Amino acid sequence: MNRRQFLGTTAAALASAPLSVSAPAQSAPQDKPSAPKKSLPIGVFDPPFNKLSLDEMLDRFASMGIEAVEVGAAGPNGSPHCPRPELVADPAKARAWKKKFDDRGIPVMTLSCHNNALYPDATKAREAAEQFRQTLQLAGMLDIPTVVGFSGCPGGSPSDTVPNWVVYDWPPEHGEALKWQWTERVIPYWKETAKFAREHGVHRIALEMHPNFVVYNPRTLLRLREAAGEEIGANCDLSHLFWQQCNAVEVIRFLGKQGAIYHAHMKDTAFFPKNVDRFGVLNFGKKDDHEASEFFRAVGYGHGASMWKDIVAAYMEVGYNGMLSIENEDPILSGEVGVQRSLAVLKNVREEIMTNQPNPG
Repeated sequence: MNRRQFLGTTAAALASAPLSVSAPAQSAPQDKPSAPKKSLPIGVFDPPFNKLSLDEMLDRFASMGIEAVEVGAAGPNGSPHCPRPELVADPAKARAWKKKFDDRGIPVMTLSCHNNALYPDATKAREAAEQFRQTLQLAGMLDIPTVVGFSGCPGGSPSDTVPNWVVYDWPPEHGEALKWQWTERVIPYWKETAKFAREHGVHRIALEMHPNFVVYNPRTLLRLREAAGEEIGANCDLSHLFWQQCNAVEVIRFLGKQGAIYHAHMKDTAFFPKNVDRFGVLNFGKKDDHEASEFFRAVGYGHGASMWKDIVAAYMEVGYNGMLSIENEDPILSGEVGVQRSLAVLKNVREEIMTNQPNPG
C-alpha cells in the first residue's frame, strides 16, 4: 500500500468509527488567592532629633509623614525624649508621656537600650543591666511590645577588664575563652533577663546582630535564643549583615520562618570595591577614611531601591509584625536629611509592593 492509499484508508476508518463520549477535560488547578499583603508602618529611631524637645519632635514627625517611632530609653543612644527613671517611678506620668505619641497617630512601637550588661567591670555591668531592666519595666507598663538592645560582650576570662570579642576558636586558648563567655556569662545573664521580661509582660527582646558583641549574625542569635528562650529574637539591622556577605532576603526568610524577627532597623551599607579587594570586609572606616572598605549609608545609598523593595516584600512575606525603623548613621546625609531620604525610598517601594507593581531590578 502506498502512502496515498494508506491515508485514504485511515481517513475512511476514522470517519466511520462511532463517536465516543470522553470524560471532560480536567481544568488546571486554580492558584489559591494569596493572602492580602499587610502594610508595615515606616518609622524612625529618634536620636537624630535629640536637639528637639518632645513636642517639637512630634511636630516634625507629623510633617514628615512618619508613622511610628522607636525611642531610645537608655545607653549611648538614649534620648532626652524618654526620662526613663521618672516614667518608671510614676505610671500616670508614663501614660501621659505615651499619650502624646498616640494623640499624633505616631505610636511608640519600640524602646531601645543599647549597652553592654556583660561588661567585665562589675560596676559598669550593673549600671547597664539596671538600665535594661528599667527599659523592660517601662515597656511592660505601657504595653510597648518590643525592647531593642545588644547581646553584650564579656571579657575572655574572669580576670579580664575589657570586653573580648572572640569569633574563632583557634588557637585553643581562644576556644576556651569563647566557651567560658557563653557558659559563665552570656547564657546565665540572658536566661535571667528573659525571665524578668516575661514577668513584666514583655516577650520580644530584639538583639541587634552587631560586631563586637557575642550575637553578631543569625547563627549566634539562634544559639542564644535556644539557650535563653523565645523572648530572644532579632533586631534585623541589615547594615551589619551586608558587610558579612549575608543575603538580606534569605536572612529574613530564614529568621522569619522561626518567628525570630522582632524588630527591623532600616540602614544601608556602601562598599568601596577597590578597598574590599585589598583589605577585606573587616576594615571599617568613616567618611574621610579613603582606605575604608565600607561605611553606613541611608537606605538606597548602598543598595538600590530594587534591593530594598525585595527586602520589604520579604518582611511582609514572613509575616513580620513590627515597624520598619529608620536608623540614620550616614556620615554624609546626616541627621534629618538622611531620615528623609530613607523615608522616601521605603515609602515608594512599599507603595509599589502594595499595588502589585513588578520589580524589574
